[in-house]
Amino acid sequence: MTRQEASSGKPRLWVDADACPVVIKEIIFRAANRKQLETILVANQMLRVPPSPHIRAVQVPAGFDVADNYIAAQLRPGDLVVTADIPLAAQVIERGGCALNPRGELYTAANVRESLSMRDFMESLRASGVQTSGPAAFSQSDRQAFANQLDRLLVRVPD
Repeated sequence: MTRQEASSGKPRLWVDADACPVVIKEIIFRAANRKQLETILVANQMLRVPPSPHIRAVQVPAGFDVADNYIAAQLRPGDLVVTADIPLAAQVIERGGCALNPRGELYTAANVRESLSMRDFMESLRASGVQTSGPAAFSQSDRQAFANQLDRLLVRVPD
């Protein structure tokens, strides 16, 4: 992205890439090139991204929430963040960004608070020794829900 494009106010697409499914990254890559949208994948490991003037990867040091903190610090109002991390989604919403879960759930001020409460409740259960199950396996319907929601969001972005 040129300096002129960066200052044009066009939103950027951030990806919390450490745990983002490969199939979701592929959808993001196609959308980034189609919309010519600056897309930044952030992870604490080296990532392979396709050659594109619109897509880049940023490697941050290993550590708890380092990638999340990097994204939050760089975020501008209107940017879109793909993340399954609920605290990061809450920060994105607070700062005027848009947060989307890899399963296609669009976070809002209301549902991110509810998700944070549920996350904290489940953490307290696990801390007390209660066995809980993890999320369901990633499915074709999750992939489709993500692609549909991403398309709905990006239709508002000027070409």
